[in-house]
Amino acid sequence: MSNSDKKGAVVELRASELSSQGGVFCPNPNMTQWSSHPKVYLGLAESGQARCPYCGTLYKLKDGEHFSPHH
Repeated sequence: MSNSDKKGAVVELRASELSSQGGVFCPNPNMTQWSSHPKVYLGLAESGQARCPYCGTLYKLKDGEHFSPHH
């Protein structure tokens, strides 16, 4: 199975929950097995979503949410 075939949980986020660069880290602190794979940064700023290449978790902005960088 390739990484693109992995399907995992879906985590919906508010724009205010993203880093100043528009991303999040996986695994996140709410995961029960947070140390199950290396910590990776996932950028959501451009498309509004990103999938973890290790566990398949999809991180996406909630409907109506938009990221705008803080200047």
